[in-house]
Amino acid sequence: MEDDCKSTKPVVHVVDDDPPVRRALSRLLHSHGFRVELFSSAEELLQHRCHSPGNPGCVIADLQLPGLNGLDLQETLRKEDEPLPVIFLTGHGDIRSSVRAMKGDAVDFLTKPVSESDLIPAIKRALAADAEARKERRQKRELLARYKELTPREREVMAMVVRGLLNKQIAFELGTVERTIKAHRAQIMAKMQVQSLAELVRVSGRLGDVAIREEAT
Repeated sequence: MEDDCKSTKPVVHVVDDDPPVRRALSRLLHSHGFRVELFSSAEELLQHRCHSPGNPGCVIADLQLPGLNGLDLQETLRKEDEPLPVIFLTGHGDIRSSVRAMKGDAVDFLTKPVSESDLIPAIKRALAADAEARKERRQKRELLARYKELTPREREVMAMVVRGLLNKQIAFELGTVERTIKAHRAQIMAKMQVQSLAELVRVSGRLGDVAIREEAT
């Protein structure tokens, strides 16, 4: 790996087994103010990611690489907790590979020699997508942390509330009184840091795979 100086800026990871290509891309990207790290193989990048898995940025990967190819690298990166968006840059592209790349959420699939006017906007889109995805994951983790503060009974009540049940209906379902359900709802609203039922419903939707929906069925 050819490493740049340490920085808090996002990193553009260039993965290509052709040294002249790596050097040319490095010069171009540095001229646009990007922080760049260069790798000769997918394995080299993945080993580096083991030591700095959370660093923001994107990947420019050649499709044909020794060992793991670019598509294999993309698939491996997608399984990370903080996956990096990928731009493919290759001289050996084909329709099948490009379709697979785009189905894997590649930002772009560019052929060599790539023009500056195509590559730089693609990198900017990739970095913007990475920043937005990180923000979304961070917010989701915060919501999950709040949800975990709820008691089992509060989770039951929340599941019923987001289904649209009234307090008296929930009380009947749970074999308690409406006043108790009102108290639970107040605790739920406070712990989830929401001000309205509509906001609580939106929050429950963003929690995604958490068991709220399972509890509601």
